[in-house]
Parts: sequence; structure tokens; C-alpha cells
Amino acid sequence: MNQAASTSDKLILAAIDLIAEQGYDGTTTKEIAASAGVSEVTLFRHFGSKQALLIAAFERYHYAGEMTKLFNERLMWDVRTDLLLIGRTYHAIMNRNRKLLDIAHKGGSRLPEEVHKHASQHPVQLKKLLTNYFSTLLEQGKIAPIDPEITAMSFMWMNLGAFSSNLVEKSNSDVTLDTFIERSVDLFARSLAP
Repeated sequence: MNQAASTSDKLILAAIDLIAEQGYDGTTTKEIAASAGVSEVTLFRHFGSKQALLIAAFERYHYAGEMTKLFNERLMWDVRTDLLLIGRTYHAIMNRNRKLLDIAHKGGSRLPEEVHKHASQHPVQLKKLLTNYFSTLLEQGKIAPIDPEITAMSFMWMNLGAFSSNLVEKSNSDVTLDTFIERSVDLFARSLAP
């Protein structure tokens, strides 16, 4: 990793940590730079502003890019196999990026509009990928007649609900995340069978 990339990564990670803890308005560029071990001038040289730094964090560490690669390279075109892969990957990424998602969720109207725009592009991209996936399966006769967009949204909301309930509080259930993913995908795949 070159020095510039290393500095950018340090700044992004410091920003995520501090903003998740202190809020967007409660975090200064000076604090972010100090936490990353660089000067504030270096932060501005790399990103120009706190807003641009947070946008870069959403671009680098949220899930649209990884999920696009998964859909382009790893699908087997078998509903159960693919949905298990998609569900597990989604949860792995979401859990890894908990602080960043917390910023988007808790930041609310206090985050700049441009940051909201970048944060919200990820679920839009996932919905598009899933809708295209279900449309292709439908065209190939591999699933029952369904509305691909509503099916995509149902799969997303099911997984977001599982993630969010774990984010807010640990469930009072003995069901593990992986068991939930397997059983919900089984149910989903059975309901899509032609």
C-alpha cells in the first residue's frame, strides 16, 4: 500500500470512529486528523472537507461495490445457493460496517444532503441487482411468476430486519444469524419454485 492510500485509509477510519461516537456535528476535522496521526492540512489535501471524507467512507466501505462484484462473478443461477451467498455476504458486510451504518442511521437530518445521497445509493444498487437477478430467473423459467422488484424488496427487507433487530438489541432467541439466513432462504426458495 502506498503512503497516500495509507493516509487516506487512516483518515477515513478515524472519521468513522469519531463520527460514530460523537456525531457529525460534534466531530472536527482537527480531531479526525489527530486521531489518524496526520495534520489537518493533510486531511484537507486528501479530501477537501469533512463531508467529502465521510462520502469517501461510504464509497469505500459500504456494500454496493462488493455486492455488484458478487452478482457479476459468483452467482450459480440456483435460487437457494445464490440467495444463501447473497444473504451471508450482505450480513458480513453490514456487520463489518456497523459504525458507518450507525452514522447514517443516527445522523438523520444532521448529516449533509450529499452524504445521505451517497449512503442511500447502496440499497438502491442492491435492489437493482436483485431485481435483475429475479427477472433473469423468471425469463429462464427457473422460478414461479413473480414481480421481480417486489421480490427483491421482500428479500432485502427480510435481511435488513434481521440485521436491524440485532443492531438495536440482541434477540431473546437461540436462533443464530446463520440459522436465520438458511431457514429464511429455504422458505424464500420454496416459495419461488416453478
